[in-house]
Amino acid sequence: MSETTNALGAFLRARRTLVTPRQAGIPESGARRVPGLRREEVAMLAGISADYYLRLERGRDRNPSVQVLESIGRVLQLDDEHTAHLLSLAAAAPRRRRPRARMETVPPGALKLLDSMAQPAFIEGRYFDILAANSLARAVSPRFDVGGNQLKDMFLDPDQQSFHPEWEAMTECFVASLRQAVGSDIDDPRFIDLTGELSLASPRFRQLWARHEVRGQTGTPIRMMHPQVGELTLNRDRLAITGTDNLMLVVYHPDAGSTDADKLAILASAGLPTRSTRAGKDNNPGSSPGVTNVVPTERGTGDLRQR
Repeated sequence: MSETTNALGAFLRARRTLVTPRQAGIPESGARRVPGLRREEVAMLAGISADYYLRLERGRDRNPSVQVLESIGRVLQLDDEHTAHLLSLAAAAPRRRRPRARMETVPPGALKLLDSMAQPAFIEGRYFDILAANSLARAVSPRFDVGGNQLKDMFLDPDQQSFHPEWEAMTECFVASLRQAVGSDIDDPRFIDLTGELSLASPRFRQLWARHEVRGQTGTPIRMMHPQVGELTLNRDRLAITGTDNLMLVVYHPDAGSTDADKLAILASAGLPTRSTRAGKDNNPGSSPGVTNVVPTERGTGDLRQR
C-alpha cells in the first residue's frame, strides 16, 4: 500500500527504523537488514501481539485504541507533536480523492495589512505557495514572489543552497512543517502532485520525507547571503490569518539598532519595483500598489495570531 492509502502504516514503519534497540533498552541480537526496531520488538515493548502490530502496519486494522497508539508512541519515543500526528492518522476516515485542488484565497484586509507593513512580508498557503508579497520581501529574495513555491525553490534551485548557509537545517524544518500542516489530509491533489514532483527530483527531499518528522515552525533568526548587502540575519515569524484555511503571514524583521537593520534600510531605499519578478507574473489590477498578488479574494479580514 502507498502512503496515501495507508498513512498510519507508513508512519509506523518510518518511525521504528529511527529507534535503535539500545535506545529502546533491549539487547541487539542477530543481523538486521534495516536499522531500528523489528516489528515484533515494537509489539513486545508496547504490550500487544506481534500479529496485531503487523495488521496495523499493513493497514488491516484501522481502529486501534488511543491507549494502544500511545503505548506504541512511547516505544517509538515520539514527542507530543508526533504523538498527536499518530492519533490523527488513526482517526482519519477513508475519503475519496477530491476532484480538484482546493482554492486558497487571501482576505482583502490581509492584503491591506501587507501593503502597510514596513518589513519584508508575504502570505503563504498550506503548501508554502506564496500568494501575496510586498516589494521589500522580493528585495530580500526574488524567490519571495507570488506564484512561487518555497519547497520547490528550497529543494530544486541550486542558488538557494548558497543563499541559505543553514540550508540543511531549513530543509528539515520545511519538510517537518509540511507533514504537520497536511496531517491526515493526504488525498489532496496538490499534496500528491507536490510531494511526487519533489520526491522524483530531489534526493534530499526523499531522505527527509521518509523520516516522517512532524514539527511546526517557530520564530527563529534566518541567516542569508544577500548578493547586494552581504550576510543578512533577520528574524522570521509566522502569524496565522484566522478565518482562512491555514494561510500564514510571514514577516522578516531585524533586531533593532543592528547592522542587519541598516542593511534592510538600504534595500528598502533602493527604489525597488513593485511588479512581480517571476516570468509571466504581473500585478493583479485589483491589488494594492506595493503588493503583488494573483489570488482571488473571497472572505473578509481575519485576525492575526502567532503560531
